[in-house]
Amino acid sequence: MTDVTPMRIGADLVTTEESMAVLSPYDGHEVGRVPVGTEAHLDAAVAIAVIRRDGEQMPAWQRAEILDRAAVRLAERHEEFAQRIAGEAAKPIRTARVEVTRAIDTFRFSAAAARTLTGETIPIDASVAGGNKIAFVSRVPVGVVAAISPFNFPVNLVVHKIGPAIAAGCPVVLKPASATPLSALALAQMLVEECGLPAGWLNVVTCKGSVANHLVEHDDVALITFTGSPPVGWGIRAKAPRKRVGLELGNNAPVIVEPSADVIGTADKITAAATAFAGQSCISVQRVFVHRSIAEAFTARLVEGFSALVVGDPMDEATSVSAMIDSGETQRVAGWITEAVSDGAKVAFGGSVDDNGVLQPTVLVDVTPEMEVCRTEVFGPLVGVQVYDDVEDALRMANDSRYGLQAGIFTADLDTAMKAARRLDFGGVLINEVPTWRADQMPYGGLRDSGNTREGPAYAVREMTEERLVVIHSPSL
Repeated sequence: MTDVTPMRIGADLVTTEESMAVLSPYDGHEVGRVPVGTEAHLDAAVAIAVIRRDGEQMPAWQRAEILDRAAVRLAERHEEFAQRIAGEAAKPIRTARVEVTRAIDTFRFSAAAARTLTGETIPIDASVAGGNKIAFVSRVPVGVVAAISPFNFPVNLVVHKIGPAIAAGCPVVLKPASATPLSALALAQMLVEECGLPAGWLNVVTCKGSVANHLVEHDDVALITFTGSPPVGWGIRAKAPRKRVGLELGNNAPVIVEPSADVIGTADKITAAATAFAGQSCISVQRVFVHRSIAEAFTARLVEGFSALVVGDPMDEATSVSAMIDSGETQRVAGWITEAVSDGAKVAFGGSVDDNGVLQPTVLVDVTPEMEVCRTEVFGPLVGVQVYDDVEDALRMANDSRYGLQAGIFTADLDTAMKAARRLDFGGVLINEVPTWRADQMPYGGLRDSGNTREGPAYAVREMTEERLVVIHSPSL
């Protein structure tokens, strides 16, 4: 049996009698084992975090230095972490390496946020009552942060939660995704044992999702940061009405392709953006609206790109697309494809599950807005192509969604681009770029069922702090 990687609670490395196997989504082999945490383990982790919250605080320079060291150390262990991601998530190794590179940046931006977090001076003597007084607002840590991370970016999205929390001076209890906990445990080991983070500032408990509800409702947790599905996210929000709850949820990312766009270049970008990590990204391109005058040429190039993708073992350097996170998700998406075809859509490429259980990258044409593959987040390697005649129709169809994370438009016309920037009702609008694009320092987040927060260390760190007004009276003023 594979050795069990322990949880980290304070200074203790904790195992349990029962353990969970972490399996490769590609071929099912065991890549590791982790303990099965309980509510008691969560209580212990929160208790340690409260002690850190109430004890001697780390100054900003120290927090920043720890985060800087984390960036350096992660860079030194780059390939090791990439291999770990590929093993437990079936993310193709080349894509896994990109994730680690991004996580290094996220640590660096978190260090910068620690050094530059400021309050403001209040012109209190602008009123008669403010005479003989000065006032300022400082930012103080909000308290214990409960971080619940998803499977699809098991390194970078963990860093997007713990990096800003450390920068803000908040102790963390992390519940990583059950499918991909090994990367989070390795990050915690690195931060504490190699980067100087004092024990107890980052606690990691591997437990089932139902057990994590205890963490959500814990009285000593001040803020919850969650990335995942809308039903789970809004359920967390309902269970914790008096806490700060930051949600980064789903999307069914639309792209509009105007007649003036570069057909070949745009189709190639969409091919990559729709299929990276088997489409298991909340900003993976899903709905493609193409002007009728270029639809035939665009779709032909899209099919050509999809057909050239190498599907297979995530450890193979040539692989572009591998298995989805589990067979249930694979069958769900395959079922939606079958349903769409029965309702009139056509499979231009892919659509089937191969002998290794991998869903082939799929292009659907003649899809309609009411189909599941259009109205709900697919989270799989699939795009649906719809044709339009007027950009007004395309903007309306793109906005016809309960999601609102990121959207894109490809056009050479400045007026059309600016109209889209104004009219597309999303947290981010990308012009001549796919909505799958993200830089880790930008304010990233959405509207409606896509969430209620903005990630990016400089933005997240402000969410993880409170504004505290300080007023000083002095007769000499």
